[in-house]
Amino acid sequence: MAEQISVSQISKYVGQEVTIKGWVYNRTDKGKLVFLLVRDGSGFVQCVAFKGDLEPEVFDRVMRLSQESAVIITGPIREDKRAPGIPGGYEVGVKQIEVVQEAALDYPMSLKDHGPDFALDHRHLWIRMQSQWAILKVRVRVMSAVREYLDGHGFFNLDTPILTPAAAEGTTTLFETPYFDEGFAYLAQTGQLYNEANIFAFGKVYCFGPTFRAEKSKTRRHLTEFWMLEPEIAFCDLDGLMEVEEGLIAYIVQAVLRDCAAELKFLGRDTSKLENIKEPFPR
Repeated sequence: MAEQISVSQISKYVGQEVTIKGWVYNRTDKGKLVFLLVRDGSGFVQCVAFKGDLEPEVFDRVMRLSQESAVIITGPIREDKRAPGIPGGYEVGVKQIEVVQEAALDYPMSLKDHGPDFALDHRHLWIRMQSQWAILKVRVRVMSAVREYLDGHGFFNLDTPILTPAAAEGTTTLFETPYFDEGFAYLAQTGQLYNEANIFAFGKVYCFGPTFRAEKSKTRRHLTEFWMLEPEIAFCDLDGLMEVEEGLIAYIVQAVLRDCAAELKFLGRDTSKLENIKEPFPR
């Protein structure tokens, strides 16, 4: 029985027969060949169905597979630098295919450009697109790198309350909510006040979570909800603080370059400047 693998690990299985479970992202027909770009959550891989390898009724169904149909594919892994995908450079020869569910033809998030309003109204579908998926993969790695660095340098992750009794920044940017019969509570603008107290128990702490600012704005760069990292350190001067900041930034950049190379390449990012980010920074 073929081993089930994730697309992100495909380079380790060249020449072996494997099983991949995922969804059809795109389909291209070329006579006796059908090219399926399949995503499994960890990546995208090209799967090639040859008419001579499948029963006629199976191949006919493959030729009609719609976007987002759920499939289970078994076949050998071949290295091919021309093969599209993320990470790309590999393809699966389809020897067996099981169609778990064929998606409806009116799937709204087709492979074309969509306006921001439409895309945001269908955000749960938009994140299946390669660009959005790649961006979120990079974001996840940034977040894990933050925790790795701080946890590895003696910081304690102390989550602070999201509902707070008072303002921490400015009273004009508070989201207010009734709090039973005790008046109002507010969505946190920052965890700063809590962790400034926590350093006297733990020395070095940080919180990393959702932050809310009720600031009216018409630009896409001003968010009413975002995630903020807030380290606090006892007995720390400016030089010590800069060392932590430089080390953190350099660690994040190197982790993303190492672990998200395929995503950055797909997004068309020039990584040359990132590769030069190393500590110590120029003073």
